[in-house]
Amino acid sequence: MRVTAWNILCDFDGTISVEDVIDSLLDRFGRPGWEALEQDWRAGRIGSRECMSGQVALLDMRKEELDSHLDGLWIDHAFPAFVVRCSELQTSIRVVSDGLDYAIHRILGRYGLDTLPLAANHLAPATPPRQWQLTSPFQAEGCRSGTCKCACAAQASSTGGKTLLIGDGASDFCAADHVDFVFAKHRLIEHCRAAGIPYVPITGFEDALELLPRLLDGSLLAEHEQVLPAVSNF
Repeated sequence: MRVTAWNILCDFDGTISVEDVIDSLLDRFGRPGWEALEQDWRAGRIGSRECMSGQVALLDMRKEELDSHLDGLWIDHAFPAFVVRCSELQTSIRVVSDGLDYAIHRILGRYGLDTLPLAANHLAPATPPRQWQLTSPFQAEGCRSGTCKCACAAQASSTGGKTLLIGDGASDFCAADHVDFVFAKHRLIEHCRAAGIPYVPITGFEDALELLPRLLDGSLLAEHEQVLPAVSNF
């Protein structure tokens, strides 16, 4: 059976990772003030890039403390097998995250997956040894996110084939409107349902592994294509 070429974009925090990395860092190392930034972001007064830049500046930790913390965080147990299966099926997968590149590389590195293509915010030391700063190499004009996932989706589409998004939350809402299909977790399920975006709900990458062959052979997308009502000539 001839399969359709797909490009896969996959969120990290709460999708690949079991928990949100930046939230866990703020809970442990954040100085006072990061909660107010979080409230401003949730209320829509600031974008995620401004929020995270301010929050990262409030992290009080040495690199050794950061590494030790990251080494205690885990990913979905089936994600490595999903990556292997994508490689076997010659299907590209790129991690697209509004999180921290250093953290993602460190966590994925324990599983031999730190060579996956990645778009994320850049975490770098500021004033040594305990201060940190955030830059956003994948931001886009007019987008308030640190990583513009819509731009990543457009780039994926430009290479040909179709695009699948795997995600879970608000940072994935906009990109979901610009891809061909979504494997959705948590809040992203409700967004896709309300917006009429073709999707299937998943609980993790065991589900994604099971669904992948049906995505590639076209049957999954065909099942979710909207059937337009017949137009009467009378």
